[in-house]
Amino acid sequence: MVTALYRRYRPETFAELIGQSQVTAPLMTALRTDRVNHAYLFSGPRGCGKTTSARILARCLNCAEGPTDTPCGKCPSCIELSRDGGGSLDVVEIDAASHNGVDDARELRERAVFAPARDRFKIFILDEAHMVTTQGFNALLKIVEEPPAHIKFIFATTEPDKVIGTIRSRTHHYPFRLVPPAQMLEYLEQLCASEKVEVAAGVLSLVVRSGGGSVRDSLSLLDQLIAGSENGKVEYDRAAALLGYTHASLMDAVVDAFAVGDAASVFASIDKVIQTGQDPRRFVEDLLEHLRDLIIVLSVGDGAKAVLRGIADDELDKMRQQAVNFGMAELTHAANIVNRSLTEMSGATSPRLHLELMCAKVLVPASDKSEVGSLARLERLERRIGVPSAAATSAPAVVATAPATVPAIEVSPVVEAAPMQSVASVAPAVTMPKTEPITQVPAEFTGSIDTVQFRDSWADILTLLGQKSRSVWMIAYTLTVVDFTGDVLTLRFLSQKDLDNFKSTTGAADALRAAIVEVLGVQVKFKPQIADTAEQQAATEPAAASKPENTRNKMVDESARYGESVLREVLGAEPIDNKTGK
Repeated sequence: MVTALYRRYRPETFAELIGQSQVTAPLMTALRTDRVNHAYLFSGPRGCGKTTSARILARCLNCAEGPTDTPCGKCPSCIELSRDGGGSLDVVEIDAASHNGVDDARELRERAVFAPARDRFKIFILDEAHMVTTQGFNALLKIVEEPPAHIKFIFATTEPDKVIGTIRSRTHHYPFRLVPPAQMLEYLEQLCASEKVEVAAGVLSLVVRSGGGSVRDSLSLLDQLIAGSENGKVEYDRAAALLGYTHASLMDAVVDAFAVGDAASVFASIDKVIQTGQDPRRFVEDLLEHLRDLIIVLSVGDGAKAVLRGIADDELDKMRQQAVNFGMAELTHAANIVNRSLTEMSGATSPRLHLELMCAKVLVPASDKSEVGSLARLERLERRIGVPSAAATSAPAVVATAPATVPAIEVSPVVEAAPMQSVASVAPAVTMPKTEPITQVPAEFTGSIDTVQFRDSWADILTLLGQKSRSVWMIAYTLTVVDFTGDVLTLRFLSQKDLDNFKSTTGAADALRAAIVEVLGVQVKFKPQIADTAEQQAATEPAAASKPENTRNKMVDESARYGESVLREVLGAEPIDNKTGK
């Protein structure tokens, strides 16, 4: 019979206790300076070392060389209170769950009167102290308040609030905490080395995550994996299956499919999750954890290894590629959707349905009407037309001082190839508004301004407007320049509601007029036009009307109202009427 790991590796000194320096340091100082209290309250989550610390404190107090902060380990008291010892007559451990009444408190009081049999102190350790009834605590109150000189009390509990205030106020309270993942991982690696057990990459990370910061729980799980391993090696596949986590290969397949929008592969992977009997909620938790790791990789860059401990270099490289394929906006969108779905799946009668609906929402950013969803749609459009993302280039967007053109490029299958402005000249309209303002009038506009020149400068005007007023920019970015004659600028609004918003927003017209003056140097008067009829739109947008109908419909589906502005500025196409499709 083999002793459990958590018993074989139970600490025997405060120095061996991991992750509880906030408790061990002051306790050792009190022992060194001989300022030991008569009663202590140790509280904290399960498996973090409360009862173990109580035993260590008892060893320190009754050591032949003590009281000391480091037991000698050789005297009879230290040997009896060691992990292999049989216990001491002068150290009494009481299970408060089964000894919680007035009669039990009265019996303890009677035993406390007698002097220690051999050692310096008679020490009472009450485990699960929150189980003692109010009457039991009240019966103990007098002896805890004024005990004999040879008596010490140590209460250990996971719920200190249930210990009545009159008892708590007479103790020194030391709160224990869960052990941090990095420290737990390092401890398990040392333990596996001393046990001469080979562990596959990624297994210990699963154990640490499943243990949740509890040393005892983590050691119990590792003990179970070691017991079920063959040839002295703990394999990743067996550990992932036993602990119930999603296999790394399946998670990578799902994430890669999400990044490229491959719905068939996504739902095939979901079916594999269900057919293998995995809990859908656990899969969603694992997916959210992986998305969080990708966001960290994309945000931190080369410093991700210091944050994501326990991950192999090749796995980290693969995560970097996944993060770049996703992009920050789509990653954030996906994480928001998964997080909301995880909350909604609590108590759901059909978790598979919730899981599949979640995947559909992640695949279609248009379903998210928030700013994050809009940015995700823009990011997807940029990748389709070949615009490098900020994550891939690691360089900020630059504002050009004048529009420029480049040779036509192929854009398939969303729109036809067309001359386009340089990315630098339109990027601020997408990534607004953190750019330098445009303060000079372009050279080609020093003379009279016509409609074509006004349209060419519209992206710069919107960029400058975004720097001045985000609220006005949100209204103006859907507007289209129809005509400029004299000093009258005709602007097309998509609906009467947009026009009403423009009129009702305080300072909207003045802000737009000021941006036009700063870019083109002309004062204008506004004339609104609403795209209500197909004839009106065909008259004002011959270029858009000449495009194939199916291409225009794809443009509307891809960009909606937010994407129309981007396609107009980048590809030189006018917006399309949502009602007529022309």
